[in-house]
Amino acid sequence: MKKRLVIVGAGMASGRLIEHLLDAAPDRWDVTLFNAEPRGNYNRLMLSPVLSGEKAYEDIITHDDAFYADRGITCRFGEPVVRIDRAAKVVVTAQGDTPYDRLVIGTGSAPFIIPVAGKALPGVVTYRDLEDTNAMIAASRPGAKAVVIGGGLLGLEAAAGMAARGADVTVIHLMSHLMERQLDPAAGYLLQKDLERRGIRVHCKGATKAILGEDKVEAVLLEDGTVYGADLVCMAVGIRPETRLATDAHLEVNRGVVVDPQMRTADPDVFALGECVEFDGQLFGLVAPLYDQAKVLASVLNGGDAAFRPVQTATKLKVTGVDLFSAGDFADKPGREEIVFRDPGRGIYKRLVLEGDRLIGAVMYGDTADGNWFFQKIKDGADISGERETLIFGPAFAGGVAADPLAAVAALPPEAEICGCNGVCKGQIAAAIDGGATTLQLVRARTKASASCGTCTGLVEQVLALSLGEAFQMPTAQPMCACTDLTHEDVRRLIKAQELKSMPAVLQELGWRTSCGCPSCRPALNFYLLADWPLDYRDDAQSRFVNERLHANIQKDGTFSVVPRMWGGVTNARELRAIADAADKYNVPMVKVTGGQRIDLLGVRKDDLPAMWADLNAAGLVSGHAYSKGLRTVKTCVGTEFCRFGTQDSTGLGVRLEQRLWGSWTPHKVKLAVSGCPRNCAEATCKDVGIVCVESGYQVGVGGAAGMDLQETQRLVAVETEAEAMDVTVAFVQLYREHARYLDRPYKWIRKVGLDWIRSQVLDAEIRAALIARFDLSQSIYQKDPWAEHARPDAARRFRPLADLSLEAAE
Repeated sequence: MKKRLVIVGAGMASGRLIEHLLDAAPDRWDVTLFNAEPRGNYNRLMLSPVLSGEKAYEDIITHDDAFYADRGITCRFGEPVVRIDRAAKVVVTAQGDTPYDRLVIGTGSAPFIIPVAGKALPGVVTYRDLEDTNAMIAASRPGAKAVVIGGGLLGLEAAAGMAARGADVTVIHLMSHLMERQLDPAAGYLLQKDLERRGIRVHCKGATKAILGEDKVEAVLLEDGTVYGADLVCMAVGIRPETRLATDAHLEVNRGVVVDPQMRTADPDVFALGECVEFDGQLFGLVAPLYDQAKVLASVLNGGDAAFRPVQTATKLKVTGVDLFSAGDFADKPGREEIVFRDPGRGIYKRLVLEGDRLIGAVMYGDTADGNWFFQKIKDGADISGERETLIFGPAFAGGVAADPLAAVAALPPEAEICGCNGVCKGQIAAAIDGGATTLQLVRARTKASASCGTCTGLVEQVLALSLGEAFQMPTAQPMCACTDLTHEDVRRLIKAQELKSMPAVLQELGWRTSCGCPSCRPALNFYLLADWPLDYRDDAQSRFVNERLHANIQKDGTFSVVPRMWGGVTNARELRAIADAADKYNVPMVKVTGGQRIDLLGVRKDDLPAMWADLNAAGLVSGHAYSKGLRTVKTCVGTEFCRFGTQDSTGLGVRLEQRLWGSWTPHKVKLAVSGCPRNCAEATCKDVGIVCVESGYQVGVGGAAGMDLQETQRLVAVETEAEAMDVTVAFVQLYREHARYLDRPYKWIRKVGLDWIRSQVLDAEIRAALIARFDLSQSIYQKDPWAEHARPDAARRFRPLADLSLEAAE
């Protein structure tokens, strides 16, 4: 007699099981197939073309009615199994009990629903089956607004499908780049760029706070306050193994239904396969291992001794017409090397990760033709020591092909601005070269490109090199770091010209040799991006030096220095008591007055920092940013308030300047001083910006320094009113922020661009007003006290010793 085999779930894995099982032993099994959906097996991977209109449901059916009828399979579609009775060996549905000799659980996975208000509103769907697809099709009329929560593969396919039908689609993704499990940041950036080119809005680092609406979906609210209108919301934030039947049947379940190599559960007559399965601590979502499970289980049920052994898989995907490939382990870890190839003009990115002489990971975007070749080397663990130099070019390499160092400039369109000071675009420079301007000096004379601040000089030279080839001798310039041949000035100009607003955008479009940059270039790129695009870019703490990450100066013994801000060097009894109390409470070994008129608490333990900050905050004290590439101090004398020689209110001006400028990130540290008379007690003539008060007003000097390279300030301007002195200072600081090379103090920058050019910018009323407006915009985002932020309990954990955190995790 035939044995009774009951299969719960008519998905792709159980469908492949039926094929293998009955092809090998057609008369062995009496099969009953249950499915909660009112249909049999179809290719879920092809739901995206159905959504976009490229295919119909009929085109993706894997097993039609004839398939099941020809094999004598009893189909119970649209009849969910509600319980498994292992003692009686029956499955239970609303229609009754069905006995089994062997049972296969193939319940797949269930979509994860984020627990936010409004998640149950009409118009909120997931993306797992045909009903979800039909709901999105019905809602995707031209002009409709759709929001997809989740930037993984399914979410992006949903977004592309609805956009193809005319919907206005926004993708909200929690992580910093799309498909972070399959792609590194550079490839994720390229994918986002392609999606946006297709009209799909992408919002990364977006945390959903609530879904809004009364009787149906109307909008999605994010934690940062952003609101996106929505007629439909698709949640595609992930899946979980569907294990409820197995759990209720008291089978072993961890993250999934636990099986052995024969796909057998804790009950010898019950098996499981597909996305609901956990084997050796692993879950499986790609179709290849699911089909391997089906083959193994068919052999076992038919008396064989097969065993499931997961193999490394590659992900080769096609999202909205873009080729993607990833395989192996491509995470950044100590001891690993990487080889990166970028072709910004064609949108191609390839990254190989090496460990010793083995290839262990690969990510490819735009050109995946060699993906299988790389994947084979990963699986084989092949020794690649003899082909390191040419490995990135794949199996077809024939000769030393290298990435063009001029590719980033070559990719610029003719209308791209090269010289921002004089509004000169690439096309104008090319036309001048065609007209006989074959040197930098001739181009400068005819177009004025690079004739002002000079920061675009390198770009102009590269346009010359592109146009003239070997006839132009490119001057040698110091590159930003080993990751690129571009100088700091080149990078700053290209970030603006190409509107590059993220770290991956810069690394890809400017042809970086590494996937993530290096400790030398990342801090500079982080500053350039936040200075140029304050509304679009957010400061990356991991791209800062250790003192800026920890908001205190590390000392040689591993303790820290804490310097509260004292506006203009002015304090009061309440603040002094709070500082004294903190010194006592946290056993501070030294309390010192600094040269910048501040009090420094030296020798503070790292794990005491958040509590000390909280105590100082309670007295109204904020961070003095003594660790920052930003405004450090504004030193003042007492001025007219008490001094008989004072000519202006130097203390008040210093306080107001400091309150205006604090929290502004700059290329290097910035120190200011205001002296109330030419006696110069505040030493204003050796500061980055120094103001000397005189009877007739204020003399503003810039470019001083009192360190190893002693510099006296140069007179920038003399003004009559305090308001003018404030405006000139703010405009100068913003000009420095926008044009200086990272880690150049103002005096070094002034030497490069010339004080005359700085005057022409700061003293022009229209330009000055624009500089001040941009500074104020940046301050509206970045002027905040880091001590208050990091004294919160959730943030303070990272300042605690690792031993404490390990103990907490164990508990």
